Amino acid sequence: MTLPPDAKFCSRCAAQLEIAQLGDHARPRCPACGLVVYLDPKLVAAAVVGRDGKVLLIQRNLEPGMGRWSLPAGHVNRGEVVEEAVCRETLEETGLRVRPKGLVGLYSEPENIVALAAYSVEVFGGTLKPDAVEVRDVRFFALDALPELAFPRDRTVIRDWLLLQGRSPAG
Repeated sequence: MTLPPDAKFCSRCAAQLEIAQLGDHARPRCPACGLVVYLDPKLVAAAVVGRDGKVLLIQRNLEPGMGRWSLPAGHVNRGEVVEEAVCRETLEETGLRVRPKGLVGLYSEPENIVALAAYSVEVFGGTLKPDAVEVRDVRFFALDALPELAFPRDRTVIRDWLLLQGRSPAG
């Protein structure tokens, strides 16, 4: 385990953290005051927007995955309701106003600090346009002609979204 950039120093005494084996887990620990730092997962909320047998994707203008495509998504802010975050992020990235219809799934992987909450949403307003900073392009893609995706989980989310609608992921 290596220390992430945001967890190099103790928040209590400012000493440099080290990696310590605590039970079954290696965790950042302060050698000076003994504080154990628990690196919590970061929650991202994603929207699945479907229309006419297609799914909405954004072309990322930032790393990770710059230039590749993904579902509209972003980090949930501290104290923010997850469903509100998915609406906010979708509006910011695509210009569309949406409301959640239901949870598609919650996705997490070993060694990945990002947990993903994906929602099926419906559009009720706005104008489709990419955010100039975070998003290069935004468009609907046929389910059998998806572009190169930035994150493997997006394909899983789209599959699960189709299954929840009683549709086959194959078509």
